[in-house]
Amino acid sequence: MTATSAAVEAVWRIESGRLVAALARITEDFVAAEDLAQDALEIALKQWPRDGIPDHPASWLMATAKHVAADQYRRQVNLNRKLAIIARQQSTTGSAESDPMADVDENLDVAVQDDLLRLIFTACHPILSIDSQVALTLRTLGGLQTKEIARAFLTSEATIGQRISRAKRTLTGMGLRFELPPAEDLPARLNAVLGVVYLVFNEGYSATSGDHWTRPALCQDALRLGRMLAALQPEQPEAHGLLALMELQASRLAARTGTAGEPVLLADQDHRRWDQLLIRRGLASLHRAEELGGGPYTVQAAIAACHATAKSVEDTDWRRVAALYTVLAHIAPSPVVHLNRAVAVGMAEGPERGLQLADQLQDEPSLAGYPQLPAVRATFLQQLGHLEQARAEFERAAARTDNAGERRLYLEQAQSIGQV
Repeated sequence: MTATSAAVEAVWRIESGRLVAALARITEDFVAAEDLAQDALEIALKQWPRDGIPDHPASWLMATAKHVAADQYRRQVNLNRKLAIIARQQSTTGSAESDPMADVDENLDVAVQDDLLRLIFTACHPILSIDSQVALTLRTLGGLQTKEIARAFLTSEATIGQRISRAKRTLTGMGLRFELPPAEDLPARLNAVLGVVYLVFNEGYSATSGDHWTRPALCQDALRLGRMLAALQPEQPEAHGLLALMELQASRLAARTGTAGEPVLLADQDHRRWDQLLIRRGLASLHRAEELGGGPYTVQAAIAACHATAKSVEDTDWRRVAALYTVLAHIAPSPVVHLNRAVAVGMAEGPERGLQLADQLQDEPSLAGYPQLPAVRATFLQQLGHLEQARAEFERAAARTDNAGERRLYLEQAQSIGQV
């Protein structure tokens, strides 16, 4: 891949969501919006290597997509005009013809409050399954590839691809307008939307593939949407719970990578790089969520608060963290939650107990390709002195991840273990 092609791909992953959302508002057609965005991408791949990368690549892509849309509109208008002339020639009417192109450029530039939010609520229509809603919106707005979404769902690429294709066909067939639902319908649609924002943030916080450990632009998009959702639904506890979780996690984002972009684990992070403003905002959002009742996102935010307010990993209240994961496993059980609980229990009660809990998950099908399972086992094995097994587990974790930074981290951990 050339440097220019890599630049096009990087811009696309960051800006494709905004681009498709704006085009969907203009065209009110989900598939047409994606087609226009892809047209702009193809033009960029042809022109940028020849003419150089523009100073404002995102604006260039939007302008190009609008030009393509305008050209298509003009062609349709010209066709309609010719058909109208034929119709008039076949009749005796001679009414004046208005110019449908007079305001096309103005219509293309109409500002809206937030295209992304509008498209998320449209893509999260209740006629779709929750999984399809989330997968479709992540693909369209988050710039995520099908493979990345599959890892987030712990399922296959084929399954995700089918969900996305069916969702597109369904929404296109319904002829939906791209607008926020009525106020009375917002609560029913909120859970799917929160799920979308949550997974977008997670992909930004720990990228599943690529060369970068984190994708801060995705985290910022998720935070912005989370704040909008909390403002739209101020009495919904989980809107505040998710916002609290993201703010507390994002407070450590800068410290999660080193000067060369390498991953930095929690135990090795410089707490001085943690964003204290985000921590204060996160704690305030958590307090509001707990006042309103809370739910799974609120419990996760409470766990994040334990880390954000501790002076060090050793100072963390691991028994409280383990207890909160027990609650989370009861109200929102998943293999990943059980694995995280194993880590917390191991920190609170010792590595032998943590390893026992992690070992119970080895036959879990959805964790078969999950790199964190062997990484957790490796950490506990190393603490227990089983160095050869620990090295093998770190190497297994490295083989499972598609993220280059994470792979290097696990291989370095394997190599750091002395020969038995």
